Amino acid sequence: MTEKYLVNSQYGTDDLEKATIAMIIASSAAAMDGETAMFLTSESVRLATKGGTDGLGVEGYPAIGDLLDSYRDNGGQLWVCPVCAAARGISADDLTDGAEIAGAARTIGFVNDGAKLLS
Repeated sequence: MTEKYLVNSQYGTDDLEKATIAMIIASSAAAMDGETAMFLTSESVRLATKGGTDGLGVEGYPAIGDLLDSYRDNGGQLWVCPVCAAARGISADDLTDGAEIAGAARTIGFVNDGAKLLS
């Protein structure tokens, strides 16, 4: 059975260090054999918008945009909470390549199919 990993991320520019750590975990999981998804909620949904990671970084950490690129290059999936996106005026057209609006049902289904939750 292929390993599955789910990373739930809720932080964006409101706590860039925590957002970066979540992206490091997700990027590392995606680099392993298996399937990885990030469920972006709260402020983290802004990171999935076009240009949403431009210029963002925390001293001593890799740039969050580079981590996101690595994550996607390794097949990582970005699922954006529909309610969180709508609350911020973000639509599917605003999302970066590889990101999609996907709600709790899809995320719960992924866990029910054996995904390990990483946080």
